[in-house]
Amino acid sequence: VKYKGWKSELGNCVQIDFEDLGVSFWHRLRLLLIFHIPFYDASKNLKAFERRLTEYIHCLQPATGRWRMLLIVVSVCTATGAWNWLIDPETQKVSFFTSLWNHPFFTISCITLIGLFFAGIHKRVVAPSIIAARCRTVLAEYNMSCDDTGKLILKPRPHVQ
Repeated sequence: VKYKGWKSELGNCVQIDFEDLGVSFWHRLRLLLIFHIPFYDASKNLKAFERRLTEYIHCLQPATGRWRMLLIVVSVCTATGAWNWLIDPETQKVSFFTSLWNHPFFTISCITLIGLFFAGIHKRVVAPSIIAARCRTVLAEYNMSCDDTGKLILKPRPHVQ
């Protein structure tokens, strides 16, 4: 484990570099919350974490919007091609592969849609929600949560008697 120091608007902080250990972001977050690293004012750390989380989710929004638009366009093209393919009287008279050959728009759009799903478009269109949900899972252990934009929600501590 490498220790690095850096200067930020929060002052001198200690950062642990977990990259060499192959520790995931979520495990690093858990360790930072458990061991209170960096050792500085807790409210400023929470504000810095919230700012970084909202920045990260905000930066994902343009790419997510483009992936959503691409998915909508290809889905509409596939649905339109499927409709034309189904209402064609020739489709029932010829073999399946011949009917696909006779309707290249549907065939290409369907192959494109399948390829997009194999490429992981179903994860890319909801990436900010996945990040927020994983943060909620980790933050729940510390009576915190976050909304879909990354803003932290501090929950009251449970009263144990």
